[in-house]
Amino acid sequence: MIEFKILKKSDKSNARLGVLKTPHGEVETPCFVPVATQATVKTLSSDEIISAGSQMLIANTFHLHLKPGEKLLKDHGGINKFANIKIPIMTDSGGFQVFSLGFGRDHGVSKVEKIKPEEFIKKGSQPKLLKITEEGVEFTSYVDGSKIFMGPKESIKIQEKIGADIIFAFDECTAPTATKEYTAESLKKTHRWADICLGVKKSNQALYGIVQGGKYKDLRVESAKFIASRPFDGFGIGGEFGGDKKQMVKMIKWVTEELSENKPRHLLGIGYLEDMEKIIKSGIDTFDCTVPTHYARHGNAFTSKGKIDLTKTKYLKGKASKESLDPECSCFVCREHTKGYLSHLVRAHEITGLRLLSFHNVHYFNKYVANIREKIKKGLI
Repeated sequence: MIEFKILKKSDKSNARLGVLKTPHGEVETPCFVPVATQATVKTLSSDEIISAGSQMLIANTFHLHLKPGEKLLKDHGGINKFANIKIPIMTDSGGFQVFSLGFGRDHGVSKVEKIKPEEFIKKGSQPKLLKITEEGVEFTSYVDGSKIFMGPKESIKIQEKIGADIIFAFDECTAPTATKEYTAESLKKTHRWADICLGVKKSNQALYGIVQGGKYKDLRVESAKFIASRPFDGFGIGGEFGGDKKQMVKMIKWVTEELSENKPRHLLGIGYLEDMEKIIKSGIDTFDCTVPTHYARHGNAFTSKGKIDLTKTKYLKGKASKESLDPECSCFVCREHTKGYLSHLVRAHEITGLRLLSFHNVHYFNKYVANIREKIKKGLI
């Protein structure tokens, strides 16, 4: 189980400092949670993940179910022992894949997206590659093409075998293209599935309920009140977040105003640098995002001077090539390597380049949030 204690509340916003105690250690909140989809943060070793300042990770239930399978993880003593990860781990429920492999793929949309009316998902619609029923979701395996059914019972059983410190209730993550009628029907399923998850869980893992409701205020508030009324150990806030980032912040506040203050709140799948202070000031304690490693794999580094694209020739030659990646960063990549070398590795498609940029980006994101924690301590935000 977990314990959560709020150490300080901001006088200027809804930001709060806290400590989240788990079986695998304590987490200072607010906290950025790197994504370890298949029990690893891409290109980084377990020691490097911690050296980069990471306090907690989130792994993917659906992908681990396919490869290597939850039985193997259980045989190894759970995900932490299997991957030799010495910090706390969350596992999502598989609900995000209902979106990403469903309507998200069909319409080519993300969780924050301006939409076209002709793409609206009407009540009763089904995505092309999934079948969503009252009991759960039938997926098609990308490994062998077989049919895989996952509902609330299946998700909890899989997560129990994976063995993370914190698990999530199974839900449907709706797309920004969903109409209010579709979202309302989906929300009924998500709430019913939440109760099933509470009923079938047998482990001592912490279980978070997930608030859905799309861009619709009344549905978001309804969902927040429902999930807050259940004995969950914490809360996840999921789904789509409207057409722009301003709307996203308002939507988060709709939810946090209805949630119990003494339980942790996790924002699922949101965490660009420009979002972080805003969502923390909205009352979020932890949040995850693939941005640091995703951008690193495309040759992009986040620095105190902004994001830079190391695939560009100007970083390989001339004065800029001899500079540190970021003189204000304390990570070993910035201490030991130049932009020219890093640009060479990226342009030569060397794996080492992806590893070095991934380490720097994860370190940069973690340090960025650590600085926000300091701002809260000093009463600046």
